[in-house]
Amino acid sequence: MPLAATGDLITAAVRQRTAVAAFNIITLEHVEAVIAGAESVDAPVVLQVSENAVKFRYGRVLPLARAATAAAERAAVPVALHLDHVQSDALLRQAADAGFSSVMYDAARLPYEENLAATRAAADWAHAQGLWIEAELGKVGGKGGEPALDAHAPGARTDPIEARAFVADSGVDALAVAVGSSHAMTTRTAALDHELLKRLATALDVPLVLHGSSGVPDDELASAVAGGIAKVNIGTALNLAMTGAIREFLTARPEAVDSRAYLGAGREAMARTVAHLIGVLRT
Repeated sequence: MPLAATGDLITAAVRQRTAVAAFNIITLEHVEAVIAGAESVDAPVVLQVSENAVKFRYGRVLPLARAATAAAERAAVPVALHLDHVQSDALLRQAADAGFSSVMYDAARLPYEENLAATRAAADWAHAQGLWIEAELGKVGGKGGEPALDAHAPGARTDPIEARAFVADSGVDALAVAVGSSHAMTTRTAALDHELLKRLATALDVPLVLHGSSGVPDDELASAVAGGIAKVNIGTALNLAMTGAIREFLTARPEAVDSRAYLGAGREAMARTVAHLIGVLRT
């Protein structure tokens, strides 16, 4: 089927009081695993290409975006394509022509007024192109080589009053909020501030997004969705599954040289992870 629009998937999730899983992809195996996992549980899904993934692919967004689009068009479930954690305006302006229906513009590293101004400009441009746009307020941390951040430190979390003003003044369609998770966690030990999430859901009239979800336990994820999260970003969990399966395969078969065999094991492990996490979000 044709590529779905991220905004349409999120709108439906809000109406159904559930959340859409959005998985970061790096290789074709990631793409195929995410779609296979979503198909196995008959659920829509978002494929996300981050600015860091683009850098890994020699700074070219089209090869991975085109591969994702081709796979999505043959999927049995709705699949959307999202450009994630964009800081480069040059990359932002490639989004529409590369098949993305949405973008997360990341100026959260900047002081509030600079974040707002940059995000407002990005939102104006994105909406003129028909793109749905997400931003971040607060400090999730741990992204792309950033120093480790204490998600519980004073000032790290998103303030509901500030968030309300930011959304109104920036014109974004969704907001990623800092409620206790952190990017790139390899252990599932994050504890979310559900009281804060409740206040944010009450204060804002746009969908809320949870970043750094790989480090959040299943019960915490389910509670976050019940509390108002409509999009859940997942990346590291796939890399853990893939790397673990490949390591196990090659340890048991040190003579193996055919990359299809161990990449296949990694792809299957990622697909199982996708199916499991989507199931958690739909409980």
